[in-house]
Amino acid sequence: MPVTHTSAPARGQLLRILGVSFGVAVSIGTIIGAGILRTPGEVAGHLQKPWLIAAIWLLGGVYALLGTLCVIELGTMLPLEGGWYAYARRAFGPYGGFVIGLMDWIVQSVSMAYTATALGEFCVELWPSWQGKIRLIAVVVIAVLTVLNWIGLKLGSRAQEVTSAIKALALMGLVVVCFALPKSDSVAVPGMSPGISHESLLLGIVLALQAVIATYDGWYSAIYFMEEDRDPARNLPRSALGGVLLSIFIFMLINLAFMYVLPIHMLAASKIPAADAAFVILGSQGRKFVLIIAIVTLISLINSLMLIAPRILFAIGRDGLFFRGVTNINSGGTPAIALGLSSAIAIALILSGNFSRLIAIASVMFVAIYICGFAALFVLRKRQPDLVRPFKVWGYPWTPLIVLLGSIAFLVGSAVEDWISVVFTLGVIVLTYPVYRLMQNRVG
Repeated sequence: MPVTHTSAPARGQLLRILGVSFGVAVSIGTIIGAGILRTPGEVAGHLQKPWLIAAIWLLGGVYALLGTLCVIELGTMLPLEGGWYAYARRAFGPYGGFVIGLMDWIVQSVSMAYTATALGEFCVELWPSWQGKIRLIAVVVIAVLTVLNWIGLKLGSRAQEVTSAIKALALMGLVVVCFALPKSDSVAVPGMSPGISHESLLLGIVLALQAVIATYDGWYSAIYFMEEDRDPARNLPRSALGGVLLSIFIFMLINLAFMYVLPIHMLAASKIPAADAAFVILGSQGRKFVLIIAIVTLISLINSLMLIAPRILFAIGRDGLFFRGVTNINSGGTPAIALGLSSAIAIALILSGNFSRLIAIASVMFVAIYICGFAALFVLRKRQPDLVRPFKVWGYPWTPLIVLLGSIAFLVGSAVEDWISVVFTLGVIVLTYPVYRLMQNRVG
């Protein structure tokens, strides 16, 4: 079923000004979030053995790399705006595309709200006098970045490149500090007691792998901007692979650095290993250093999400599956109304303070979206073998099959741990059909 765009943008047009540097920046910006500052302790708590910890982080990186190879084929074959939505629509029809697109837009908006709130919490930690202003900080950050992106793609993309570069350099600086500066002979962190795991090795591996895969999330981010890339067939393979390989490299170094500074039993007990490792090396100033890294990291992540979410909504609306207004492009190349709506949803969630359950649901939705995308690769290979494919995934069919089965296993594990979120996700999928019919009647 060919994709037809039923309407053109009401004014302005998408600008083909993006290149490899932006693709790498948005990938790093989305993959490297606050999770890498916290997750190593959780993983160490499950596994307890340095070689096994390193192996699990490497395995999670391989999953992200294989998934990236799959989306490069999809993205270069269908160089359309909207990412996963475009592939689902082509493979499974308008309703299939609508379900995946709507879910993707929801989880990006929820992630934006959650990340902005986390940024507010880090700001309060760094500046205690701001206590009680977490929501205000989160809303202000969303508002400022919305204005920045509203001005135009050139400014928004440049901000992404700068913040991603600062974030990567800051994290590498933390690694250098851990290895270069002397650590205390008696490692002790105030308020920490040694962590001991009482679960089986198999369960520990499963739980650790889930945490690692969640930390690597965002490896697909470059696919959302295909109509704004100067040469997607050439640039997407470079930017997507460059972003994910650089992220794997940084994650592995960070874990090695933490294990070098903190004994495994201390790392396993740590809630924020980055802060504890910095404390061991730099003392009380180390904590401030890590908080600053976390703030820059989250600003970069929020900007990435703010670039992605409106483009999903724009693509859905352009195909006649949402209100036409979201296809409006301003003179700077930004889907302005779609951006405003995405930011408004994020701000509403921040102010409600009531989205903890939504975060759990969003994590399940992410994996469901992956599964649909990998399945679309198989479907399109079979149904439309003559589509031009500038890049073919290496090792087909085993590469997409591995990540497909891995995603299904992750979803099953999530169902066992948190079946309520899976039920809610299924409920959202069921509710999309009447919404889809309503949109067809109102838009059509």
